[in-house]
Amino acid sequence: MRSHYCGQVNESLIGQEIDVAGWVHRRRDHGGVIFVDLRDREGLLQVVFDPDAKAIFADAERLRGEYCLHVRGLVRARPANAYERVRRCAMTSRHW
Repeated sequence: MRSHYCGQVNESLIGQEIDVAGWVHRRRDHGGVIFVDLRDREGLLQVVFDPDAKAIFADAERLRGEYCLHVRGLVRARPANAYERVRRCAMTSRHW
């Protein structure tokens, strides 16, 4: 089911497709891109839902706090000016 815990995802996994599962800690809609902080027993991971993947994005619009989900996606580096509270890398969702 999962290949990594959220807290295990780091810069060494950039460019790899992984599976994670956990609870929605926080969801933010920034006018076209949805960010979800996914939480499990090991920590938090920011998951990015891109509007170009219309079916996944439509489902992500309905997510709320404490929903449980499994996500598969690509680990990518976050921009240098990104808020560092979550991690230096993020995951772009491909399907769930």
